Amino acid sequence: MNRELIVNVNPTEITIALCEDKVLVELNKEQCQTGFAVGDIYLGKVRKIMPGLNAAFVNIGHEKDAFIHYLDLGTQFPSLQKLVASQQPGKRGMRVDTMKLEAPVEKTGKIGEYLQVGQQIMVQVAKEAISTKGPRLTSDISLAGRNVVLVPFSSKVFLSQKIRSAEEKRRLKRIASEVLPKNFGVIIRTAAMEAKDEDIEHDIQTQIERWRKTCGAIKKCGAQAPALLMSEMNRANTIIRDSLNGSFSQIAVNDEAMYNDIRNYIRQIDPEKEKIVTLYKGTVPIFDNFDISKQIKSLFAKYVSLKRGAYLIIEHTEAMNVIDVNSGNRTKAEDNQEQTAMDVNLAAAKEIARQLRLRDLGGIVIIDFIDLHKAQNKQALYDEMVKLMSTDKAKHTVLPLTKFGLMQITRQRVRPVAVENVSDVCPTCNGTGKVEPTVLLDKKIENQISFLTEDRGHKFIKLVVSPYVASYLRKGFWSLRRRWEWKYKVRLKIVEDQSTGIIEVHYHDRKDNDLIEL
Repeated sequence: MNRELIVNVNPTEITIALCEDKVLVELNKEQCQTGFAVGDIYLGKVRKIMPGLNAAFVNIGHEKDAFIHYLDLGTQFPSLQKLVASQQPGKRGMRVDTMKLEAPVEKTGKIGEYLQVGQQIMVQVAKEAISTKGPRLTSDISLAGRNVVLVPFSSKVFLSQKIRSAEEKRRLKRIASEVLPKNFGVIIRTAAMEAKDEDIEHDIQTQIERWRKTCGAIKKCGAQAPALLMSEMNRANTIIRDSLNGSFSQIAVNDEAMYNDIRNYIRQIDPEKEKIVTLYKGTVPIFDNFDISKQIKSLFAKYVSLKRGAYLIIEHTEAMNVIDVNSGNRTKAEDNQEQTAMDVNLAAAKEIARQLRLRDLGGIVIIDFIDLHKAQNKQALYDEMVKLMSTDKAKHTVLPLTKFGLMQITRQRVRPVAVENVSDVCPTCNGTGKVEPTVLLDKKIENQISFLTEDRGHKFIKLVVSPYVASYLRKGFWSLRRRWEWKYKVRLKIVEDQSTGIIEVHYHDRKDNDLIEL
């Protein structure tokens, strides 16, 4: 399988597209300078105790207070608090490998026994803020590397269930036990099966050093909560860390700083693959060049087409996600209806497994497949869906078809859904559903050019427009672009962008700064 990672960096967000055999399978968006990503560790302050929920709300600097449940405190929460208290200014800091651990937290206890309003606690973001909910926290801290996950205040070595070889298990346990200090445990990931002994040892040492820097950050911030103690690596590096293998053929980035960041990270974890990172310098937007924009527009719609006229309808509600499978205008002989339904359902199952990853749909997903009458076909469809979902890294459960032909899937989601939109009144039509006549667009553009050149003194303007508008502006020898350049004594560069609306125009300078705030 040929896998590519395409990273599109712009001033407000970073969009990462993961393609398998040129087909988009995952799309991740990371807002620039917003923080609060999964894995980030904070020093938070308890704002409110909720005895009825056996939970508390914690201020970590987000606009909404974060939520932590009693069961998310972790069994070694008293030891963690003891460590945090020792890092206060004026106190001699303790180290995990030399301290005596406190009695573990009981599963049936109350959160009021361990937390009080105003108390400072170390927490880690387990789930990003979604919709009206703030971030979900845990105090069961862990630090993930490529081959291992370090677990402070533990002494156990856990292995991925996908590691089946007894000899390999012994090798990995031996490596971990030789390197781990006292009171540190580790979860060995599946990727460690292909790793050398020294790589695993280096990974463990790196995570231990990260933990020590995290503890030292408490003193540096003066123990003033809320404060960020350790930030998870950027989303692009996280995907690379979890997914990089021999099937990766290219990582393309359109930003030099991000390019250097990714290249340095790959140099650390797998120097041989450093050459697959490329810096994209084309004039066409990177997602247009790699045919990502078209796939985003077609795959994130309510209707998703399948082969031979079949299609899916995907509806997102507050309580669940519903997917309806339709055969469309596909018809066959009457005695082949069962096989037709089976063919459509199998094609739909493949696309649905992809859409769940692509849109990062979580919670309950109900799929209304075309009715099947034979028990063996129902079982075959269920087995196929389980097989297709096995590549999904998110925790999930697939249930067999009910007598109504419905399949239920539960899928964990730790980030906001990729296509979730907040509705607002359209600034162009002001909610009327009507826009200004397109025949007036050239006059509107010329007015803006006149303003930018004669009033603002600009000698270079980059126009970012839809491909249709770009063709119109370039049409003919004595095109509108040439006429405007001659009339206003300005250099005009026209850039096509498939994500730009038909009457939408952006005016940029040489450094891609917006010249007109829309």
